[in-house]
Amino acid sequence: MTEVGVIHGRFQGLHNDHLTYLLAGKARCRHLVVGITNPDPTLAKEDPADPGRSGTARNPLTYFERYTLIRAALVEAGTPWEEFSVVPLPINFPELYRHYVPLDAVFYLTIYDSWGRKKLDMFRSLGLKTEVMWEKPPSGKGITGSELRRRMIAGESWEDLVPTSSAVLMAKWRVPERLRRMQGLPGGASQ
Repeated sequence: MTEVGVIHGRFQGLHNDHLTYLLAGKARCRHLVVGITNPDPTLAKEDPADPGRSGTARNPLTYFERYTLIRAALVEAGTPWEEFSVVPLPINFPELYRHYVPLDAVFYLTIYDSWGRKKLDMFRSLGLKTEVMWEKPPSGKGITGSELRRRMIAGESWEDLVPTSSAVLMAKWRVPERLRRMQGLPGGASQ
């Protein structure tokens, strides 16, 4: 078993397949460092391999909200809090990685598309140790943040797509209303 592993994602909002991904990473190491990408708008940038991933509509939750979701879901799943850390990871700025994550860790990732392959190539070009946990076609991705947010905006049931702690927190933070407001739709309560 590896001592320290790094895993990453935007987690806009944290759903059940995110949790599966996080737990798969944790199963491979004693301490998991979860890097939240696009931690704030100044550390996000467009990439042709995944256009739109940095846009406001695809990033409605703050870094702190995502940090809170991840910690709550991992603890709810039985992971002791002292066995993981949650940190920012400005994925499009590899020159900054050393300020956020241990570079001697194993970097875990999954690949579904050209964005996943680009990140693997980028990590390897930096000399980072990598492990691809699984590679699947886009159709094998399962739940996506886009689908979760679409359901919230449409007023459809979404709670079954997320861990219980995520459902409680996102309802408390009125994320569906926030998303509707961001889209200029009725039912978007102001904060």
